[in-house]
Amino acid sequence: MNLLIMGGPGAGKGTMSEKILDRFNILHISTGDIFRAEIAQQTQLGLLAKSYIDKGLLVPDDVTNSMVKSFLEKSDHSKGYLLDGYPRTIDQARAFNELVAGSDLEINKVLFMDIPFDVLAQRITGRRICKECGAIYHITNKPAKKEGICDVCGGNLYQRKDDTIESLRVRVDEYKKLTQPVLDYYTEKGLVTTINANQSIEDVWSDVQKALED
Repeated sequence: MNLLIMGGPGAGKGTMSEKILDRFNILHISTGDIFRAEIAQQTQLGLLAKSYIDKGLLVPDDVTNSMVKSFLEKSDHSKGYLLDGYPRTIDQARAFNELVAGSDLEINKVLFMDIPFDVLAQRITGRRICKECGAIYHITNKPAKKEGICDVCGGNLYQRKDDTIESLRVRVDEYKKLTQPVLDYYTEKGLVTTINANQSIEDVWSDVQKALED
């Protein structure tokens, strides 16, 4: 099972990805996780990616492609994979197609998490992340048991610099401009299933499971 999950920032890709991974035990390829690991290790690619992320901009294709390629080369993807946050541009999609051409790594299904901007704004501005383990919370939808403290490891929670309305507008505008052609590309191939992400987590997960069982 080789999946791609798409959707704007805050659409619930991370939550659904966790559930899919738990259910099917496949490799998770998240550019967000890859970026954070590279940034934490202060690699050359990581520092370059950080310079764009801090401005609320998308990381350029050549940097992202290099990170994904490096991750694939050192990971076990024999059971399949879930792509999260990549490819998000036509150039990235083409680059990935070149990477998997003639192999068993071609994408089988694309899940598109569809949600209005005003709902995204509420989700994003309320999001809090643990500095220690990376666990994600929301002050309204998924609050920590103790305000500002991670339930998992006891670390401090914080709001990312790009989790503001202003930064979100920049990210969504760029996302639409760059990613819509990718969505159209996979739609033409008959691979896309649209998921209504403006529902409870349980209802979204139910729709995702139905899509994967088709």
